[in-house]
Amino acid sequence: QVQLVESGGGLVQAGGSLRLSCVASVRIFSIMGWYRQAPGKERELVATVSFDGDAKYEVFAKDRFTISRVNARNSRIYLQMNSLKPDDTGVYYCNVNFPSGNAWGQGTEVTVSS
Repeated sequence: QVQLVESGGGLVQAGGSLRLSCVASVRIFSIMGWYRQAPGKERELVATVSFDGDAKYEVFAKDRFTISRVNARNSRIYLQMNSLKPDDTGVYYCNVNFPSGNAWGQGTEVTVSS
């Protein structure tokens, strides 16, 4: 079973930046992405990237966030987050959308102070 390990979360002031990383235990050919879950809210999609690098963003992430991918022996994706807002606070999860189902990392916490 694939393992996904996220890192890069932390505390940042509004307007600041963070770069999240996710490393997979294997090379992945499926779509990978980032989701987030704010306190008291449901998990929501942030952005996805295909094996070929085709990136898609939710409206709130466009123009501020950039997803990227490295197709190495251990696939990696990154999420560069700029101009962070307090509403971006939450746990960010790495996701792989396999045909057989989703795989998730343990999450990395992002806190944006006002």
